[in-house]
Amino acid sequence: MTEFTTITTTDALAAFCEDAKSQPYVTIDTEFLRERTFYSRLCLIQMALPPASGPKSDGGPAVLVDPLAPGLSLEPLYDLFRHEATVKVFHAARQDVEIFFHDAGIFPTPLFDTQIAAMVCGFGEQVGYETLVRKIAKANLDKSSRFTDWSQRPLSKAQQNYAIADVTHLRAIYESLKGQLDRSGRAAWVAEEAAVLVDPETYITRPAEAWQRVRTRSNSPRFMAIVRKLAEFREEYAQSRNVPRARVFKDDALVELASTKPQSEAELGKSRLLLREGRKPEIAQGILAAIKAGMEGPDPPRLPKEQPGPPGNGALGELLWVLLKAKAEAAQVAPKLIATTADLDAIAQGARDVAALQGWRAEVFGRDALRLANGEIALSAAGGAVSVVELA
Repeated sequence: MTEFTTITTTDALAAFCEDAKSQPYVTIDTEFLRERTFYSRLCLIQMALPPASGPKSDGGPAVLVDPLAPGLSLEPLYDLFRHEATVKVFHAARQDVEIFFHDAGIFPTPLFDTQIAAMVCGFGEQVGYETLVRKIAKANLDKSSRFTDWSQRPLSKAQQNYAIADVTHLRAIYESLKGQLDRSGRAAWVAEEAAVLVDPETYITRPAEAWQRVRTRSNSPRFMAIVRKLAEFREEYAQSRNVPRARVFKDDALVELASTKPQSEAELGKSRLLLREGRKPEIAQGILAAIKAGMEGPDPPRLPKEQPGPPGNGALGELLWVLLKAKAEAAQVAPKLIATTADLDAIAQGARDVAALQGWRAEVFGRDALRLANGEIALSAAGGAVSVVELA
């Protein structure tokens, strides 16, 4: 069993973070709840420092930080986040980083995400932490505490052991992946991907844009105007009161309301899909005001429609997919990290401002993708392998 210390005071957290500043990296994970709130509620922070010598999965100080402890300030942790000489190592960091951004407006820098690194190192698409622990740290995880209530105190021994394992094994994983990246010269690829994780735009949800995520069958301008206003009201209400969107009203109720356009609370009461929470006076009045604004206001901007490409684009898209698979296999990189199906379709239809054609992706795939689209190369299959053929 891994030894660890539980931190419940600011002074103890400051002491650990000062030690961390002298280290090349610190591994970090969080446990949180989001079922009953709009923003995640931070319940636990796990951290571990490098082992004394060699890439082992044990050794080196490890701590559980209790952010729910009375009087504990996370400012020492945020100060560590600002300390650029120590790399902050996460696995699948997006949700963890989002918590710190919304709570304190801060990002851990520099940041290393082992899930991204594993995809670059040939472990497949969105490889899980448990898989990396098994393949790299040669250990197994007990995941029985994964979906427990992390806000309850005291934490059980099983919860504590589960939580600390998420950062102690991460040390061996980080050192192994970093070594592979250094040998392959691909560290910059991971850094380029991680830049998205420390961009505020990744985590900002603007109420006026919320309507674009609602799926509807109708594109009627007036109908969409009401959808926009209802989605905007729901987003503002959910954010300001820190409740889940679905607790205000779900998408199916939103679409129903935009179709039926109730004008009074009595008419609103006839909704089949609006749940009890959405019938509360302040929400009901907000719904009616949003419907009125949508009916009386200007039509919303239309989402760009997909334009059919010229003949042959579908076939070109299929060829680009074959090229992507071949290039990904040769580079031992997950195809999804290089390009999405939408990227391939866009390239096939003439778009050139596509992520797959920029940065390291251009080196691996993008340049040959453009050459294929321009008729400068062809693809050949022999012995189960696909290769590029130059055309005269």
